[in-house]
Amino acid sequence: MRVISGEARGRPLRVPRNQARTRPMADKIREAAFSSMESLGVAPDTVLDLYAGSGAVGIEALSRGAASALFVDRDRIACQTVRRNLQDIGFEDRGRVVQTTVERVLSPAREQYDLIILDPPYADPDIIATIELIDASGVARSGSILLLGHWPRLDVPERVGRFHALRRRCHGDSCFAIFEWIDRDEE
Repeated sequence: MRVISGEARGRPLRVPRNQARTRPMADKIREAAFSSMESLGVAPDTVLDLYAGSGAVGIEALSRGAASALFVDRDRIACQTVRRNLQDIGFEDRGRVVQTTVERVLSPAREQYDLIILDPPYADPDIIATIELIDASGVARSGSILLLGHWPRLDVPERVGRFHALRRRCHGDSCFAIFEWIDRDEE
């Protein structure tokens, strides 16, 4: 596993030892997701990486120019891995790691983000409910992007709350969807 592009291009990334509970987004999928966001003109400054695992997706955003990222995972080993990856690459001053649940960090939300990464455990039955929680939490603002990593059998709706689907792609048994949060006043 490595950083695909940007300032830290080619740098290796550690993966948590407990891979049975962590399914990092593969390099090929991350590359396709970031290429899709780039083609949509997405250039995030602030990033929220939920279910961070190794932190690979949030670190990719930092490498491509994001100023800061908050990495959230409830697993202690995953959080240690993200911290080590940030240190190894030299991004520890731009990334903050919080060991807690996604629900806790979203209630109540204290900050808003340009890019929200949601790459939960494979086949998580609560993905849509989590997007609804993100929508209601206040972490998104008009124009915020949600990058969703998911399994191919998930029926991804065109709209979840104020999140509107922009792109969807599958590569083998991994998929991603890109949503934009649109303020009700702009609809």
